Amino acid sequence: MPVVFLTDAQAGAYGRFAGVPSRLRLERFFFLDGDDPGLVGRRRGDHNRLGFAVQLATVRFVGAFLADPADVPGDVVEYIAGQLDVAAASMATYTQREKTRLEHQWEIAREVGYRSFVDAEAELAVSGRRPRVDSR
Repeated sequence: MPVVFLTDAQAGAYGRFAGVPSRLRLERFFFLDGDDPGLVGRRRGDHNRLGFAVQLATVRFVGAFLADPADVPGDVVEYIAGQLDVAAASMATYTQREKTRLEHQWEIAREVGYRSFVDAEAELAVSGRRPRVDSR
């Protein structure tokens, strides 16, 4: 018997923003706390701090890194820029160098402990474990 975990709408929305997050979601997912300020603070230049912070918060919210880190609602960039006391317009400079975006993604994944699905899938296959399905 096949098991469906996501509706078509949920699957289609995965890995991207489906509109502007509410104020509550902004405060929950895009507020920089804990180790975030230290990670962000290691960047040189407002554009790198903002871009790094946007990627860090975005992956928490949508569950994936975006191909274009600037492809986020303006309200998200404004919210994060306000916390960093930088101009939201500096996000445009961040996207000019693709290698920076990728290096930041690798660092975020390493620091936070994110792994690719392919790596996790292989580990699960080797262990022989199957996900538990609730039959309710």
